[in-house]
Amino acid sequence: MISLFCPECGSMMFPKDGKYKCASCGHEEDVSGKAQVYKTDSQNKEMTIISENDATLPKTRITCPECGHTEAYYVIRQTRAADEPETMFYRCCKCNHTWRQN
Repeated sequence: MISLFCPECGSMMFPKDGKYKCASCGHEEDVSGKAQVYKTDSQNKEMTIISENDATLPKTRITCPECGHTEAYYVIRQTRAADEPETMFYRCCKCNHTWRQN
């Protein structure tokens, strides 16, 4: 799993242009192939959703729109204002397709 903290200085790293970048020291790590990065609905900010299929993520029974498999990992993120509902992100356990449900 990708660390969200800089290995050089320990500051928080943020996704930008397919890489995690530390705002403090400038350290960068490539995330291509390791993470799904989405633009959020508000303020067009980037957010890493599910970095890989991890046995610690919760699973649910939902049909994948790509392969039809009926089990997926999920995470819940607040992508808009606090008075708006959260967004559910799913990743198929079989084909790794990632999609969201508002």
